[in-house]
Amino acid sequence: MHDNNQFSLFKQRRFLPLFTTQFLGAFNDNLFKSTMLVMITFFDLGFAGLDAPTLVNAAAGIFILPFFLFSATAGQLAEKFDKATLARWIKLLEIAIMLLASIGFIYRSVALLMGCLFLMGVHSTLFGPLKYSILPQYLSEQELLGGNGLIEMGTFVAILLGQIGGTLLVERNPDNVAVVAAACIGVAILGYLSSRAMPPAPPQANDLKINWNIFTETWHIIRLSRRNLTVFHSLMGISWFWFFGAVYLTQLPTYAKEVLGGNAEVYTLLVALFSVGVGAGSALCEVLSGRKIEVGLVPFGSIGMCIFGIDLYFAAPLSPAAGIGAMAFLHNVAHWRLMADFTLLGIFGGFFIVPLYALIQLRSEPEYRSRIIAANNILNSCFMVVSAVVSILILHAGASIPHLLLIVALMNIPVAFYVYGLQPEFLMRFLVWIATHTMYRVKHEGLQNIPEEGAAVLICNHVSFMDALVIGGAIRRPVRFVMDHRIFKIPLLSFIFRTAGAIPIAPAKEDPAMKERAFIKVQECLSNGELVCIFPEGKITYDGEMGPFKPGVIEIAQRSNAPVIPMALRGLWGSFFSRKDGTAMLKMPRRIWSRITLVASTPVPVTELDLADLQTRVGTLRGNEK
Repeated sequence: MHDNNQFSLFKQRRFLPLFTTQFLGAFNDNLFKSTMLVMITFFDLGFAGLDAPTLVNAAAGIFILPFFLFSATAGQLAEKFDKATLARWIKLLEIAIMLLASIGFIYRSVALLMGCLFLMGVHSTLFGPLKYSILPQYLSEQELLGGNGLIEMGTFVAILLGQIGGTLLVERNPDNVAVVAAACIGVAILGYLSSRAMPPAPPQANDLKINWNIFTETWHIIRLSRRNLTVFHSLMGISWFWFFGAVYLTQLPTYAKEVLGGNAEVYTLLVALFSVGVGAGSALCEVLSGRKIEVGLVPFGSIGMCIFGIDLYFAAPLSPAAGIGAMAFLHNVAHWRLMADFTLLGIFGGFFIVPLYALIQLRSEPEYRSRIIAANNILNSCFMVVSAVVSILILHAGASIPHLLLIVALMNIPVAFYVYGLQPEFLMRFLVWIATHTMYRVKHEGLQNIPEEGAAVLICNHVSFMDALVIGGAIRRPVRFVMDHRIFKIPLLSFIFRTAGAIPIAPAKEDPAMKERAFIKVQECLSNGELVCIFPEGKITYDGEMGPFKPGVIEIAQRSNAPVIPMALRGLWGSFFSRKDGTAMLKMPRRIWSRITLVASTPVPVTELDLADLQTRVGTLRGNEK
């Protein structure tokens, strides 16, 4: 496991060669594609009398089409063969494609270049399931989010450098395209050499019989992905991101030229801002989530994509300049808002997509993981091809490019509500993440004592109405809370508790039937290997001191033979959600972003359970800090 943060993975052979191979592949994709698009847009490379915007959108569709056609086969190959060996064969294919593309550049043949673009799509299709399904084999669960963040960061930095490299090569060598061809071939060779350093990644289904019928297998893996609805909804979320991003990135050359009046340098600058933004957002995910997979970042990302996509429309100049370069564009203060929008679109896009990739890898069964990633690529390609078609239709209907981008940003609103309606866990985790990262600074101690899998009963002192949210936000695994039915019914918090599967309970003298239902439900959860958290005091403290523990916690643990893990919250007494100095949540807040601590100790086996001892353990963990 990496020591400090995700960047220490660059010291590991189990990650660096994969990262480098992926980086060089994405770089070459965009070096080649960008060179061709710049020649079409700015240097009058044409085909069959089609205008530049149509050719640009057609190129986007051609590159994506292989993802739809061949992802099913790619997923099967990644399951059946060693992924590192497969990566080397794919890189050899890339070298062959670039040799063919060099002929297209030399003879300025758009038809041949479009054919090579399709073949590069095939290359990326084959590599896609491999690069994401190999990560759980190379990395631990705690490293997955950081590893995915680095892969996404590297991908978009590679896109940026490929765009810049392609633009500069064409601008400086408009009549010497052999230089461009040599660069593409050279990068492909470097990618192959890098892939040779990848450690073995044994097949996870080596007895799999490959179905070469792309249509039946495509339908099969789509159905396979639907078996786990959380995974499938994550796939749909990623696909929407690529629809959204494909529209923006595909329109940038024409947007830079016609809307902003810029040359190829301005186009490159906008790609740089967006790509650096996605890279920064991807890298920040691990920091913001505390090195765990935090799906609460997904709604946060979608909100930002919507806000800054809408603002981009109003930030566009009313009249374009006349062929300005990047420096002149930067010096104009009126353009700073627009540049900020492009950067923030990328940052929030990183927040949106990285947790979804990590969640898919974590919750997919290992023997099906590559095929699930292949299903993701199929869905992504469908959405991206549709984005190209939609863009062409909207533009031919008379809309301007700023109107097209605004329409897509507004479409993000109903899509977000639909996705979070299907998967309310995302929105619930977002509310928890917001609450625990804006109101408090949470420090964790001893959470490694909570097992990565298997049943356990967590017990904790009960200080405020935020206790369950703080605990749920800190622990990597989902936690089922047993809580007083009156707290369970509090508006807004009730949505979070219901979505998290909290279990309402009432005292036996108040509602014995509810208490028995709660005990049965807790037993069922523990039998399924889940974590259950109980506040043994049975109520939130009125004076900051711990009340006597109820004996139900012993009965619950003994019924399931689950260990009990004592925990304690420090620092919440006196907060807005506690009962100090008045009714909770009905007094003026005195503390904002205050320091609190959640601490856990070693598990107590069922054979050693004693109620007084458990209370002493929790009290010792809490100490004098209420």
